[in-house]
Amino acid sequence: MSAVTSNSGFDAASIAPVRYGTPELTALIAAIAESAAASKARGENPFAAIDLVRASRLGALRVPVAEGGGGCSVREFFDMLLALAAADSDVAQILRAHFWFTEERMRAHDPAVRKRWIDRVLGGEIFGNAMVEIGTADAVGKFVTRTRLEPAGDHYRLNGTKYYCTGSLFSDWVWVLASTADGELLSVVVPVDRAGVTLEDDWDGVGQRFTGSGTGRFDDVVVHEEEILRSPLDAEVAGGAEPARRLSEPYLVGQFVQLILTTVIAGNLRAAANEAIRLVRTRKRTFTHASAEQASDDPQLQELVGRISAHSQAAEALVLAAADAHQAALDSIENGRAEFDLAHEASLRAAQAKVFVDEVAPRAASQLFELGGASTTLRTLELDRYWRNIVTIAAHNPTAFKARAIGDWLVNGTELPMNGFF
Repeated sequence: MSAVTSNSGFDAASIAPVRYGTPELTALIAAIAESAAASKARGENPFAAIDLVRASRLGALRVPVAEGGGGCSVREFFDMLLALAAADSDVAQILRAHFWFTEERMRAHDPAVRKRWIDRVLGGEIFGNAMVEIGTADAVGKFVTRTRLEPAGDHYRLNGTKYYCTGSLFSDWVWVLASTADGELLSVVVPVDRAGVTLEDDWDGVGQRFTGSGTGRFDDVVVHEEEILRSPLDAEVAGGAEPARRLSEPYLVGQFVQLILTTVIAGNLRAAANEAIRLVRTRKRTFTHASAEQASDDPQLQELVGRISAHSQAAEALVLAAADAHQAALDSIENGRAEFDLAHEASLRAAQAKVFVDEVAPRAASQLFELGGASTTLRTLELDRYWRNIVTIAAHNPTAFKARAIGDWLVNGTELPMNGFF
């Protein structure tokens, strides 16, 4: 692999495959943050930062070492993601679909399918997603898509329009949810440069502005048989007569992909906590009626910094506890299926983490403006970016529905919703 360097000359390819807990990973995250910041300062998307991800093979961090990957545990993965999100939360969210896709393919029942896609991950290729549509009348608890896959001779044709295609703008492949004429739900994986694939950079959110979460159009796109995944969103082994409600895989899918979002929020909160410390340490002026001459000696400002820091630490602890629950469920897998109760517990822990983090993170991020007065509101500082990013990510999956489901389980024993969006 040819050298890919950051502005500071960091050579990402020289450390591939990057491993958890190494100085090289720390240096990589710093280089990604530097590159992304430079791009965004010019109003450009962080393509160069994603090239560093490719070159270092960060996307293979969870693939076993014996296969050429980083071999990290679930806890180690989410700990890395916290650091990456604190450094640049756009890049962390860009990679969400890639890590989800990789996780699912590692559990694929068919060894040939697993190898086909994991080999591409090991080669540094990045996967984006095109799952969601605007205007589909979703039935509660079900996926609905108007995107169609239809036979066309010795191949297939894909037609449809997707929205919120986070990460696909930066990816080599896009993972698309579709259905057949007879209603079979499936997904396909096609190269982003294939004829008929159009990815638009029209995301206009208040936060996470450089994630490429725009429109994806698929116009008569050729799809080959080996690019079709018959199990649409998961890697569950279909077999036996076990009722669908007792399948564990939907919980593993939803828990992992939703915990990534909560982790990105927690990473933003870590960055905000670090910003709070910097603001008080470096502040030269104070108020005429302040409690101390120096901001760093002011007990009220010290208290605010302490509260923001405490909320950050609590958020990270809940994320890592949910990661441990996911690992426990994975460790229980036999014949392609995890122990149901452990998978359900993992889903519960991720949901509880989200409810807490979604409530404390926006408040903590907004408290930055209490630490420095009117100067903290200068647009050039962009101190509002933490709050904007946090509320944007939290809105992906409304907190109220999570909290209600948690309460229904605890009070009435009603199992948590079984879908990838919970």
